[in-house]
Amino acid sequence: MFKINEYFEGKVASIAFQTSNLPATVGVMAIGSYKFGTTQKEVMTVVSGDLTVKLEGDSEWVNYQAGESFTITANSSFEVKVMVETAYLCTYE
Repeated sequence: MFKINEYFEGKVASIAFQTSNLPATVGVMAIGSYKFGTTQKEVMTVVSGDLTVKLEGDSEWVNYQAGESFTITANSSFEVKVMVETAYLCTYE
């Protein structure tokens, strides 16, 4: 069934589920700055709002708007800046 996750004192929340071929989460982020770690390769798609992202090893921040995706390698980290409440879909490989 579904698994509900909360991070950063409830400022980031997601619901985990199984798609037809990959595990996934759909979630929301409140305004703020967050750093996440990964254990699997992730593809994150902004559903609504936008995220400014810095992947581990990168020196520049990149902005992603609704409909855009980015990939995070396994066993790494990434930082996000959220200027407006944002919804996302993340698939895991």
